[in-house]
Amino acid sequence: MIGEIRRVIIGQDDVIRYSMVVVLCNQHALIEGVPGLGKTLLARTLAAALGCEFKRIQFTPDLMPADITGTNVFNLQRNEFSLVKGPLFTTFLLGDEINRAPAKTQSALLEAMQERTVTIDRESYKLPPNFTVFATENPIESEGTYPLPEAQKDRFMLKIPMGWPAADEELSLAQRSLTEAAPESVLRRGEVSAVMSEADLECLRQALAQVHVSEQLAEYSVEVVRRTRTDDSVLVGAGPRATQALVRAARAWAGLAGRDFVSPDDVRAIAMPVLEHRVLLRPESELEGVRPAEVLERILEEVPVPR
Repeated sequence: MIGEIRRVIIGQDDVIRYSMVVVLCNQHALIEGVPGLGKTLLARTLAAALGCEFKRIQFTPDLMPADITGTNVFNLQRNEFSLVKGPLFTTFLLGDEINRAPAKTQSALLEAMQERTVTIDRESYKLPPNFTVFATENPIESEGTYPLPEAQKDRFMLKIPMGWPAADEELSLAQRSLTEAAPESVLRRGEVSAVMSEADLECLRQALAQVHVSEQLAEYSVEVVRRTRTDDSVLVGAGPRATQALVRAARAWAGLAGRDFVSPDDVRAIAMPVLEHRVLLRPESELEGVRPAEVLERILEEVPVPR
């Protein structure tokens, strides 16, 4: 699976691994990065390698909830209302520039992400059990954007930061762009093979249950999350959903490394993408230039590591 993704995505090793953690845990991810880094390309490639149904929503300020959930339309021939399903009815959904939609539209995703159901005109419809949302946002552009509600950010298991490629990776990208092996061309021609079925994915998720998480490590994870609620720089810390996400993500991280046990290093490796978007700093801390990542790094240093 990772090999197929690398046919399109150059470098970004941690980003690809974080994406695999999200898929293995049957959760959702928020990808953050400046334009041109391949955020959308990564999500499309991931869906192609999974071989699942894929749909994309381009979020805009005028997008309404019915535009993504669907609506009932009166059918003159049948003399009855029939449901016209929106793009939410899919297995893999890409929400492009999710922070450009107003809160009313963003909230339409909450039920789908948490319950995997969609309610239209007081009637609920089930989504596929593997329904996954990968959303993208640009962290530096504020014009025409709306901050994501805390409740929605909490639904994303990981916030995956996508940074600049290394010099040799960018050189490789430039060289490939001059040939038919350009990343966009490979994906457009359908050369990314579907290497995993839904049955394979379910087997992998069941295999994760064999990765052992010790009681001491679970206590360590709980202490890390609880410490975010008592830190002087934090206004609102991470909730219980973050505790569950941290333990499950650490187990998937260990599984991807081929181990049947979780170590403290696994928790520390995955803690930042799990917790950073769930921590809300005090206004005075933000004025002093404190960042959530700095607070989390300090907490990870202060909490005793189990032996």
